[in-house]
Amino acid sequence: MRHTALPFLAIPLLFAAISLVPRPDSAASVPLAPATTDPTPASANPNPFPAPADRISFNKQIRPILSDRCFRCHGPDSAARKADLRLDSIDGATTDLGGGYGALLPGDPDGSELVARIISNDPDEVMPPPESKLSLSPSERELLREWIRQGAKYEPHWAFVAPKAITPPAVSNESWCRDSIDRFVLAALDSKGWAPSKDADKATLLRRASLVLTGLPPTPDETSAFIADASADAYEARVDAMLASPRFGERLAADWLDAARFADTFGYQSDWECRVWPWRDWLINAFNSNLPYDRFITEQLAGDLLPGATQQQKLATTFNRLHRQTNEGGSIDEEFRQEYVADRVRTFGTAFLGLTLECSRCHDHKYDPITQEDYYSLGSFFSAIDEAGTYPYATGATPRPAMRLSTPEQSALLAELRAKVTDAETALANAEADAQKRALREVLAAYHNERQQLQEPVFKLAAPEPAKRWPLEGSIDSPAGKATLFDGDVGATFNDAPDFRRCDPISLSLWIKCPDEKSRAVILHTSYFTLETDPQGYQLLIRDGRLCWEIVHMWPGSAAAIQSTEKFPIGRWVHVVATYDGSSRAAGLKLYFDGQPAAIQSTRDHLDGPTPRRTLQIAFRDRDVGFKNGSLADLQLFTSELSPLDALEISKPGTIKQYPESMLRLGTGVPADRPPGELAPWFIARDPACNAARESLRAARRAEQDLLESIPEIMVMEPAPFERQNFVLSRGRYDSPDHARPVRADRAIKDIMEFGDRPHNRLGLASWTTDPANPLAARVAVNRLWSLCFGAGLVPTLENFGLQGESPVHQEMLDSLAADLVASGWNVKSLLRRIVFSSTFRQSSDHREGIDDRANAFLSRGPSVRLSAEMLRDQALLASGLLVEKVGGPSVKPWQPPGIWEDAGANVQSAYTPDTGDNAHRRSMYTFRKRTAPPPNMLVFDAGSREECLARRQPTTTPLQPLVIWNDPVFFECARAAAALAHREAAPAAQCAVLFERFTGREPRADELAALVDLLGEQVTAYTNDPAGAAAVLGLNLDSADKPDPKAQAHLAALSIVASTIMASDASVMMR
Repeated sequence: MRHTALPFLAIPLLFAAISLVPRPDSAASVPLAPATTDPTPASANPNPFPAPADRISFNKQIRPILSDRCFRCHGPDSAARKADLRLDSIDGATTDLGGGYGALLPGDPDGSELVARIISNDPDEVMPPPESKLSLSPSERELLREWIRQGAKYEPHWAFVAPKAITPPAVSNESWCRDSIDRFVLAALDSKGWAPSKDADKATLLRRASLVLTGLPPTPDETSAFIADASADAYEARVDAMLASPRFGERLAADWLDAARFADTFGYQSDWECRVWPWRDWLINAFNSNLPYDRFITEQLAGDLLPGATQQQKLATTFNRLHRQTNEGGSIDEEFRQEYVADRVRTFGTAFLGLTLECSRCHDHKYDPITQEDYYSLGSFFSAIDEAGTYPYATGATPRPAMRLSTPEQSALLAELRAKVTDAETALANAEADAQKRALREVLAAYHNERQQLQEPVFKLAAPEPAKRWPLEGSIDSPAGKATLFDGDVGATFNDAPDFRRCDPISLSLWIKCPDEKSRAVILHTSYFTLETDPQGYQLLIRDGRLCWEIVHMWPGSAAAIQSTEKFPIGRWVHVVATYDGSSRAAGLKLYFDGQPAAIQSTRDHLDGPTPRRTLQIAFRDRDVGFKNGSLADLQLFTSELSPLDALEISKPGTIKQYPESMLRLGTGVPADRPPGELAPWFIARDPACNAARESLRAARRAEQDLLESIPEIMVMEPAPFERQNFVLSRGRYDSPDHARPVRADRAIKDIMEFGDRPHNRLGLASWTTDPANPLAARVAVNRLWSLCFGAGLVPTLENFGLQGESPVHQEMLDSLAADLVASGWNVKSLLRRIVFSSTFRQSSDHREGIDDRANAFLSRGPSVRLSAEMLRDQALLASGLLVEKVGGPSVKPWQPPGIWEDAGANVQSAYTPDTGDNAHRRSMYTFRKRTAPPPNMLVFDAGSREECLARRQPTTTPLQPLVIWNDPVFFECARAAAALAHREAAPAAQCAVLFERFTGREPRADELAALVDLLGEQVTAYTNDPAGAAAVLGLNLDSADKPDPKAQAHLAALSIVASTIMASDASVMMR
């Protein structure tokens, strides 16, 4: 497919086209004009306050004033509180301030200090103070005064009280009501003296429901069939079909991807690709299978902790790992690890609770009852995994914890291969037991024979020869000869070390002299960089004064590692032997100091990925701490696990020569079942049967690892094998833990709901979240689903149900729906079915004279919403016949302007290469999302960068938006394809009508059709006189032999312009 820019000639013609038909007053008569939105933002609620003479509601009228003007200095945040005065609670507000007066004296406004301060003209006395840039209007002052006169009654914040089902109120027109939803809405309209709007026409209603439930409009044939269907349940049948369609899961998933901050790259400067699209597949399937919403929350928060957790349940927890990550040089591991934890807490609060938890990171929340202890206790739930603060720069390994996404066939084969490994381990253990019995008899016989013959021993005891040896000879002396003193900045690099896999046994021997106690120092390693996650292969280093021996795939979550229990000796030469048996277990690692086994402890024991040797570097590593002023000598590498006697002999050559006399003295008194002391493992290491069994085990492990390491991985959650200590961070700084304020995963938000005796892990947190007594989760879920249907939530601030959020006009309806959601078993499809079946949803979206409900807060009409970025493109693809519907799979790369990725930041892995074929025309939710360079056509239509959780997009109307639809090659390709379909009709009017219906879901009005026919005629004339322009519009080569004849070419080009004009019109881009 060749993309050709729209000729400049067409631009003024398009602008002329959209001005042909003036916008009528009725929103049902949709003009050919650029999309517009209501002048009042959807979040601007009408003032529901009654006159002061009525009973004043604290929640609806007083708390918003106090929260906005007073709580910053006189609210929940004790650190910011002034004059030790709280106004967020009745106890605090009525506290005696000394001298017999208080801020509030219920029933006595003239005696209340609050009233005196808010009416004062003295800049030193008036509240709010002038420097706050806040003020009260006269009506607000009077409202506060009247509230105090009425008794200053406080109420708990509505969103922090568990919702209960409420009996719908009586209404003026019961016949209008199809659901309790309608009774709540109609009661509110009755209170205003308004009537509901008439029903939308069938074509409009079908398009509305289809866009809400599938994200795609109906086809013209579907619309015609629905209009012709006179059955009473025609609409219900179509809705049920939509709910059962795979498109439903894609529609709901597209919205949740914003909340989950899903993207295909890690973000920050490097912004490399991460492979997380399988989680998107889980998400689509969760919605299509109607996973109960409480399970939806639970599996994403803690699917790995469920009893007998399945691969899909573990995959769900990728939700917690979709935050940005960095691999930039110089990044401080703990700083970014804390950032990741903070992101999880923020996302949890926004997505599931509708709270701004991040406001408590540095101090107690200034408005809501969320303390710093609450915040960092929540962080304890999300920090209890073994992760690093960076992802690999050089290895491409998946950040840990991770899970292999094996197919059922691969899982079965892995089970077979693991069984073979177990059998091989058993066979080796049996061979070693037999070898111990044989060894003594053979040794004794050999020595007795040698003594009688007075000949040299034929059964020689000797240490093995190394596979490689690097003397490290320098200018200083050591027990092994000359040694090298290192400065910590440079060292030695060898590229001739044997290749290494984690199934291979290996041993290292060297002399080390450490000059002082070191917090960190590299002795040797096999990787290039020091980012915590970059080491791979094997490494010896000093950490916190202790010698560490590690086999690493990705630190820290995939490694087998030990360290010496005692600190490494200082100021003297120590001979060190480090051995590994190829088992991928910490138990297979050993350390010997001066020939004696060192006391060790395991630090990591979860090695599950490849461990290649890329280099062998001594005493330094790029971006790491080298072995400054340390000395090394005589490095030897063995491709086997050395026995204790081998380690002793290498440390003190000649030691094993003592064994013949020792054994001869023992004679036949040596026990018959094993050789003495260190000789047992020495003989086992050399026994032919044991060697054969050892090779069989290595082959079995290699086969299992070959398959395992070929299976793709994805980041998930998995409990750490150790308990991490957590503290409140002073001012939120990673390097300022307040050790006097430890926190654990044993509370969530205490003042909203007690945690109780739930497990102190993410599963306990999920239980707390989905408890019917939790006042937030069900409300937030209902509000999100309502927003999908109406373009705005019952609580307009989807992200904030706290005191600074907007209160709902229909709180009782929200509470009832939340209670109903829980009672239904958290059935998402059932709730959506109720909403779209309701008379409220079926209303026309026409504006009516005398109804002052511009933001539609009272739901006096149906929804009127501009389509999302994804819907606009998907609608164009469907209408033009180009849409390729395939559920799930990797992200795709449709066309975007060249050079954007290259300009986005450093370390671009590759330039953006647009896909061709089917992948160029997939649904937009599958479009590859690079965080530092999001798809530009989506950004123009208000899609976010996915750098953080986004509960709602902020709609804008800009000139760039129609320009994208007119000139983006994908949209214009759709216009050309739709024109080709319409060209099958004979008459120009029929062609224009077909195009209009394909993109808008309805037939054009007479004036709309007339304008389109005029536009078509003008364009045909223009392109008849401009064959080159027509060819450019159609993407044709003028010299091509198979181009259409000039007349047909001009007509097709003109129809393409008409199609493009319709696509950018209000009728196409708005859902009404």
